[in-house]
Amino acid sequence: MLLRATILSFIGILLSFNVISAQPYGSHNSAKWQIWAYASAAPDFIGDFATVKGGNGEILREGTNGWICLPFNPMPEKGFKTPHDGNPVCGDAASLAWVDAYMNNTVPKLESDGWMWMLHGDTGVDNFRAYSEGDREGSNPIHYIESGPHLMLLPRDPASLDTQTTDFDTGAPYVMFKGTPYVHLMIPAEGYYDYQEESEPK
Repeated sequence: MLLRATILSFIGILLSFNVISAQPYGSHNSAKWQIWAYASAAPDFIGDFATVKGGNGEILREGTNGWICLPFNPMPEKGFKTPHDGNPVCGDAASLAWVDAYMNNTVPKLESDGWMWMLHGDTGVDNFRAYSEGDREGSNPIHYIESGPHLMLLPRDPASLDTQTTDFDTGAPYVMFKGTPYVHLMIPAEGYYDYQEESEPK
């Protein structure tokens, strides 16, 4: 029993070391750290080949696959403490057109469905209220969700999501911002409830 516990502890240390060693050493506002933090918002077979942009829109690395990775939150002077704090995303062209419409308060007009990865999660939003990012105090607590890793479907036709649930506590895909032009499908991945354990399926 002791040997088994020792082996498991050793494996845990190795796994922790691997996670830590993946993060570049140095300032969190350096180009190297930002590229790692934002590109790792998607699986490596996407993020490793994506264009990476910094918080002010500058290109930190040119990509080859048409995807773009960038943070949604403005960078503080000393950089983000963790990638999660930056709300980094990796999106295809259609999803970024959706984001552009959202940021400019216009109706998205997409040529196809868009896909966007957020494997570092996000810092929270009211599931029913657009433009409520980070506003936990101003939101109904039962509607607020700080997400862990997930994939998003940004639909060309918002009506295609009319039959989907808005319940985010089942573990299944669910709709965010229903009834608005910005409705989209959230697809939870492993670790989705790490930041809000009270919402995980019971």
